[in-house]
Amino acid sequence: MIRVRVTGTEGSTPRETGAEMLVTPDQITGTIGGGRMEYDVVAQARAMLASGEGRAVMTIVLGPDTGQCCGGRMQVVLERAAPSAPAPRPQVLIFGAGHVGRALARIMSKLPFEVALYDDRKAELAKALQTHAVLTALPEAAIRAARPGAAFVVLTHDHALDFMLTAEALKRGDAAYVGMIGSATKRARFNRDARAQGIDPAGLTCPIGAGFSADKRPELIAVFTAAEIAARLTANATVD
Repeated sequence: MIRVRVTGTEGSTPRETGAEMLVTPDQITGTIGGGRMEYDVVAQARAMLASGEGRAVMTIVLGPDTGQCCGGRMQVVLERAAPSAPAPRPQVLIFGAGHVGRALARIMSKLPFEVALYDDRKAELAKALQTHAVLTALPEAAIRAARPGAAFVVLTHDHALDFMLTAEALKRGDAAYVGMIGSATKRARFNRDARAQGIDPAGLTCPIGAGFSADKRPELIAVFTAAEIAARLTANATVD
């Protein structure tokens, strides 16, 4: 396996310094920007696999060398690497399998995250196609068991349950995103209740997906919320 890493950039480039991909004889994981530039780098990596070469450095001028219109320059280091277990993907825990919850789970499941949809209603979970659906009467246990840096989205059919789960997620203190569906009025009520319990509500996003459009159709709320979550989870990322 060859690990390809962008180690320097100048001008306009399709990926940033630190972007990586892994190349084997028949697979590619990740991307350093695509196009002819990546095609040439993959060809070099596979030539290294065939020859046994351990390391190579490529400097690519995107305009003249590849015909790409970015116009910048990239330095790429290719190094032989032992296969290793991939790092776990960021977790997204969605509570509530109603219209928005199911739509959000479908969208997030297509992104590079570990997604699970929780509900105690078997019939609603059955509608959640192409989704990791979890039937549970104790969703708070999933919040407590999640890895640090997870995203929690609360949109159940019960306000009291919403408040309990949201408070549980905020109490962790290590979430990348805590969102709760609802209005400004619901947010104000939650703030009062949370402060009464000694919980700081400042880290809560509520309403969710509200900064894009006033359209409240479930599918669009889900798209907007997915964008919020993805932005938080990838804020410090340098690779796919």
